[in-house]
Amino acid sequence: MTVLFVFAAALFCPITYSTYTFETKYIQVPLSHFSNIGNTTFKLRYLVNKSYHVKGGPVFLYTGNEGDVNMFAQNSGFIFELATEFNALVVFAEHRYYGQSMPFGNKSYSLENIRYLSTAQALSDYVYLIEELRRIYLATVISLDTYPFIAFGGSYGGMLAAWLRMKYPNSVLGAIASSAPIWLFDDLTPCETFYGITSDVFGHYGTEHCNKTIQLSWEVIRNVTKTDKGKAFVSATWKLCDHLKTAADVDKLIDWLSNIYVNLAMINYPYPTDFLVALPAYPVKIFCDKLNSYKSQNSLALVEALGIALQVYTNFTGETKCHNMNITSRDLGEYAWDYQACTELVMPMCSTEKDMFETAPWEFKKYSDDCFRKFGVHSARPDWVILEYGGKNLRYFSNIVFSNGLMDPWSSGGVLKNVSCTVLAVNITDGAHHIDLRGNHPADTNYVLEARKFHRNAIKKWLNII
Repeated sequence: MTVLFVFAAALFCPITYSTYTFETKYIQVPLSHFSNIGNTTFKLRYLVNKSYHVKGGPVFLYTGNEGDVNMFAQNSGFIFELATEFNALVVFAEHRYYGQSMPFGNKSYSLENIRYLSTAQALSDYVYLIEELRRIYLATVISLDTYPFIAFGGSYGGMLAAWLRMKYPNSVLGAIASSAPIWLFDDLTPCETFYGITSDVFGHYGTEHCNKTIQLSWEVIRNVTKTDKGKAFVSATWKLCDHLKTAADVDKLIDWLSNIYVNLAMINYPYPTDFLVALPAYPVKIFCDKLNSYKSQNSLALVEALGIALQVYTNFTGETKCHNMNITSRDLGEYAWDYQACTELVMPMCSTEKDMFETAPWEFKKYSDDCFRKFGVHSARPDWVILEYGGKNLRYFSNIVFSNGLMDPWSSGGVLKNVSCTVLAVNITDGAHHIDLRGNHPADTNYVLEARKFHRNAIKKWLNII
């Protein structure tokens, strides 16, 4: 298993979104910040909104994720709300090898060219960009300390925001790291926790019957797809773009299905959204309501019921003609992320008989061998990222707020308790994936509102406003 993220009325309501506007800019950054390969550079994209900026005001820099930066910019409305209060410049930086920031154009993912994709290179890109922004917008600001840059990020972007503050405290004053699983490595977190929380979300917002049906379905899918006729049935019933032909195709289907369950749990927001895909409010409940209509003990009937329920995620708008098992979101760079997960961000995950997933132990050798088959490189040492970024030894760092929704699978690797008086944690009891970075919504709970208040106060302190 591989991971790469009134109810009835809500299902039929039109989805409306705020649209944040930007000026799209590019900066030439070194292809490698750490080796002498000449003056090779490439264009890194970043988005700028100057609507709220007053000269001398801070810069709110979002450290881009594993996907098109526009997707994260349009789903981080809280940063714009803060900008109006702090007279801030808003900047969203795209991560190298994602979106339009491709060092080698359409050849960026060749095994020779992708080797410049790493967290260290990405962080250095952001430092390079910060210096450019400082020169343009803060050249006349007199300061004997760090310039007023605050890093923001959610999920992988939250990890980068925290690591940016840790590695380059001279570049950013502080970091808001939302849903950042910086402890989901090696033996820092039990490997079964991630899928355990995912199952808990389905049990809480769906029903125990939903969990049991999903748990039952793995063996049913395996049995049905043992024959060519069964593979054809599943392919047609689930409208797969590429029909199942081999056992490897079935394994891919299982991984795809597992990833969809994870994504449903992590973006189980209390209102309709268009983040990874278009979804209704509380999509886990909608999914389980559909699946719970399955009453028959017939295997093919279960496959059909699953196919109908899956359309909550795969085809909520009704516009999808077929389903591609290679992707779970149109704007995520899943191939590049898989490379990073192999070469440095090795996150051990396993499933047991206690959760709703197909039982699968964590086997590093198998994981590494799979990486070699796909990328021609064996996986990095599992403890490398801990040695690079400190693991749980965070007491020597400062000015970081880690926030986590406890109904988010990725909180399994999050910082859930204060580490020191300046490395702080705020938990959102009923929160999904980086919901606190989203714009205000009438359905926000008090837990979400309190987390945002916490962020405001931390930023005021960092900027010496209070």
